[in-house]
Amino acid sequence: MEYKALLFCLIASILITPLVKKIALKIGATDQPNHRKVHKNVMPRLGGLAIYLSFALGILFFFPNSDYTWPVLIGATIIIITGVLDDLMELSAKVKLGGQLLATLVVVFGGVQVDFINLPFGGQIEFGYLSIPITILWIVGITNAINLIDGLDGLAAGVSAIALLTISGMAITMGNVFVVFAGLMMLGSTLGFLVYNFYPAKIFMGDTGALFLGFMISVLALLGFKNVTLFSFIIPIIILGVPISDTLFAIVRRVIHRKPLSAPDKSHLHHCLLNLGYSHPESVLMIYAVSSLFSLAAVIFSQATMYGAVIVIAMVLLMIEMIVEMTGLIGKNYKPILNMIKGPKQK
Repeated sequence: MEYKALLFCLIASILITPLVKKIALKIGATDQPNHRKVHKNVMPRLGGLAIYLSFALGILFFFPNSDYTWPVLIGATIIIITGVLDDLMELSAKVKLGGQLLATLVVVFGGVQVDFINLPFGGQIEFGYLSIPITILWIVGITNAINLIDGLDGLAAGVSAIALLTISGMAITMGNVFVVFAGLMMLGSTLGFLVYNFYPAKIFMGDTGALFLGFMISVLALLGFKNVTLFSFIIPIIILGVPISDTLFAIVRRVIHRKPLSAPDKSHLHHCLLNLGYSHPESVLMIYAVSSLFSLAAVIFSQATMYGAVIVIAMVLLMIEMIVEMTGLIGKNYKPILNMIKGPKQK
């Protein structure tokens, strides 16, 4: 039944996306090229609406009676409305954040929150009053992290698809039926859209899609790993290693250069790969590969002993550091490990 749901949403997305493209062009929801953008032509956006509609049809048809269905669907609808308005008229950062917070509060009060974490040596940490703030911070943070990596054709959709596949697969082993169904339906909807979004893209997902994907991934990750062990709580962080790392280092860059945190730049991971001479599709495929490595690390981590888990974390952190240094994600001169490997310069 789960795979029928995936196939249903995949086909629905393939059929709905061209209709959304026509609507976007008709109402002027287009992305204009500028000095920050990679594309050179006017492109229809709003593609995220196709992902949302496909998912909504799927979950209402296959899984309408779950306790989480309506809170998640209502929250997602608020996110979609926020994204559509932004794609049409470019909302201010405060208004967009307000929409995200409203959507997050809907799912939080619908039962999506982390109440406690079981410790590996026994006992647990009760979050108490901090439960809601922690949950809000997670959902809003991941929502914006996916939005930040939406810079190349097929990038955000592909990275999201890898994360959704991993979350769904792990939910199957944990017996979490809602996350399995919702995750696979989101996967099918995203892959159907990716048919039109991979390079050269015929339509962009826009903030409509990036915010929706980030919101749904953050919610499903919480539902899949809530109230679990301290180490298991790290799993969704590893799965989302690419968008989380890219966001954190964007913050570091802006702090170093004393720029506002909301200030845009062209130093994200995909920009760095392009600057190194890789082509548009090569850069996207390389980031797919890195995302897949993070997901594989998360799966290994979930099955490892405590000491094995520590080793996996160390390897993941080393991989992130090497990517940062090799791509110049913080700065071209930041290469402590690479410089140490090369040894002191000869005079």
